[in-house]
Amino acid sequence: QVQLVESGGGLVQAGGSLRLSCAASRNIFSINAMGWYRQGPGKQRELVAAITNSGSTNYGDSVKGRFTISRDGSKNTVYLQMNSLKAEDTSVYYCNAKDWILDYWGQGTQVTVSS
Repeated sequence: QVQLVESGGGLVQAGGSLRLSCAASRNIFSINAMGWYRQGPGKQRELVAAITNSGSTNYGDSVKGRFTISRDGSKNTVYLQMNSLKAEDTSVYYCNAKDWILDYWGQGTQVTVSS
């Protein structure tokens, strides 16, 4: 099992930056992949960014070039640096851990971008 705790959401103006953190309850390198998803009102949950245990990354088309996923193994934490934020980035952001066939989710953190 994996417990995930997100932090770092909040209110920011368009063009600004935020960094989200996701602390895992065990060694993140033992987890196949970790990532961030978001779900806006009335929308499906979508991939924002993901990183495998080998370090490969993947980004959603709408955030490429603006968001960066990274990790700190000493803290068992994955980060999402979000720059050049837009109003359409407003959403609840969820941390995800894919451990073989199982998916684990954090509680979500709200990001609101004012235009």
